[in-house]
Amino acid sequence: MANKKMTKVEMFNAIKAVVADNDDMVAFINHEIELLNKKSATKKATKTQQENVEIKAVIKSVLSDTGMTVTDIQKQNDTLASLSNQRVSALLRQMVEAGEVVKTTDKKKSYFALADVE
Repeated sequence: MANKKMTKVEMFNAIKAVVADNDDMVAFINHEIELLNKKSATKKATKTQQENVEIKAVIKSVLSDTGMTVTDIQKQNDTLASLSNQRVSALLRQMVEAGEVVKTTDKKKSYFALADVE
């Protein structure tokens, strides 16, 4: 993912830097950036995203300080057992990126544990 695409806001800021001497264009660009920021601030979480927050809370309650595999985590709770292995794994990956969970790999097997919160 080295070639990350620019967002509209980043693109407008780059254009604004080029046309900094034209006040009308800068005002227009600032207005467009303001509209984009307002639009992104009013978005609500989808139904699935809200469900995922609840599932992540269940995962955190099941996780221990020692490493557990995705299958071990699913066996600890009926709600998690009803979900696919891929979905639980994806939620754990999100939690790792957020710093809530630590992932360790041993011989191609991934283990997840609660992150130390200080």
